[in-house]
Amino acid sequence: MSENTKIEWCDHTFNPWEGCQKVGPGCDHCYAETRNARFSGGQAVNWGPGAPRRRTSDANWRKPLQWQAKAAEFMAQHGRRQRVFCASLADVFDNQVPEVWRRDLFKLIAETPDLDWLLLTKRIGNAGDMIANALLQQPGLESHVPRWPWPNIWLGATITSQEEACRDIPKLLAVPAKVRFLSMEPLLGPVSFEGMFANPADVRDGTNALEALDWVIVGGESGPGARPMHPAWARSLRDQCQAAGVPFLFKQWGEWLPEGQQTAKELSLNLHGRRWCTADDGDDRYTRTAAAVHHVGKKAAGRLLDGVEHNGFPGAA
Repeated sequence: MSENTKIEWCDHTFNPWEGCQKVGPGCDHCYAETRNARFSGGQAVNWGPGAPRRRTSDANWRKPLQWQAKAAEFMAQHGRRQRVFCASLADVFDNQVPEVWRRDLFKLIAETPDLDWLLLTKRIGNAGDMIANALLQQPGLESHVPRWPWPNIWLGATITSQEEACRDIPKLLAVPAKVRFLSMEPLLGPVSFEGMFANPADVRDGTNALEALDWVIVGGESGPGARPMHPAWARSLRDQCQAAGVPFLFKQWGEWLPEGQQTAKELSLNLHGRRWCTADDGDDRYTRTAAAVHHVGKKAAGRLLDGVEHNGFPGAA
């Protein structure tokens, strides 16, 4: 599914800079922070409040231009546009990133109109103002690109719990974007869209917030210290997306595989580390349930949900 990255839902990753800081429970076991420490002598020098962010090399910044040059060839081969996940080792809307770097990033996005840029953030509340500021600092740019929202930018928010869903999905919907999506990874609890309206100021509209989104990605946690994901949480989101007609992509179980999800291959493994994962649905209609999960590792756990590989994507932007 991907060209130059192991991430299932994109073809390339591009990091204009590196560094961030933890802003919520989903960040507890940040792989990017661990990677930063590994390449910095054991200390994550670009992580945390006040830590300097590191801009990547000019050679790295030229890579999207190379992908753009091959856009027609890619389209002919795959029948779709290339997807670029921007800032897998950082956050585009981190307020400790120099504004000029963000301005340069948006200039690069404007110069690569045949790439679909996926801007995924844990700071969706910053996105609207930071996008506006980046565009205002581009004299003459408006004569070369369409008015905002740009057709090649997909804007996404990371959601790991019901609390984050209620807080951040309205912020995502408030920012104009050609495609809006959620990355619900690591999913740390159940999330329901029931009673969550796309326009909270006018509930008479009756539009479910999920119906106003274009894509939902769901996945469990991987890496050291990974927390298990209850299958009921993933099933619920799959079913809600199906009912709303929203493309659903199940990325992975993570390190822990629930009993009942094994294929013949996984059943042949020496399952170990058995534990129970509880799920509080937060609804009196349901009982508190538990699922047995086994620590088998990300690769062995795979990405089949009830025996099906879910690879939903939004339509062409």
